[in-house]
Amino acid sequence: MEETTPQRAARPGAKPAYHHGDLRNALVEAATGLAREGGPDAVVLRAAARRVGVSPTAAYRHFAGQNELLYAVKVRGQQALAACMTAEADAAAPAAGGAAEPEAAGDVHARRLVGLGRGYLTFALREPGLFRTAFCYQAEPTVGVTAEGVPQPEGEWEFRSMEMLVETLDGLAATGRMPAARRPGAEVAAWSLVHGLAVLLLDGPFSLLTEEQRDVAVDRALDTLLAGFTAP
Repeated sequence: MEETTPQRAARPGAKPAYHHGDLRNALVEAATGLAREGGPDAVVLRAAARRVGVSPTAAYRHFAGQNELLYAVKVRGQQALAACMTAEADAAAPAAGGAAEPEAAGDVHARRLVGLGRGYLTFALREPGLFRTAFCYQAEPTVGVTAEGVPQPEGEWEFRSMEMLVETLDGLAATGRMPAARRPGAEVAAWSLVHGLAVLLLDGPFSLLTEEQRDVAVDRALDTLLAGFTAP
């Protein structure tokens, strides 16, 4: 792919504008490939430009700097994570309809909670580099935690993965499957267990487990999480 030349300005004195069919997305795609290979540290704007076949100057016309490109790849990673979680949750149980009986709807939310966790772990193991990039540090956090341990976003939840977890936990509580007193802060417990297990499986001692042992560990962890949320 060759870099195109700046078009002539339409107004006297105006600076020429760089035009490319879809260069920004091409750079994000290339950077996503870099993340898959080496995690967030591999997402370098010059390297992405080199992969696409344009000059670094052309790339900088679309991204103010390294962090902006990294954030774009982080968004791609979060989207892929949410898609994997959705697929596993849908396979575990269809979404609970409004007409479902509370007990049946509670069972659906319970199965979907386990499916979401399984999808999270599946994505981490399948796409370790992109998973690490999806959770790489950003200077401006979008989620805080109250003194009671309840996650508090600034405005709407930024990523669908957390939204799905919140919706499912709300469903568990609304149907009575989870005691109402246990609902506040349940996001922290669920997210911490599943993300912590993912890190142990990728970079910790659990990375030495056989595939069979790993599957047993995942099943037990998710079953324990659900049991803790739904115990009388």
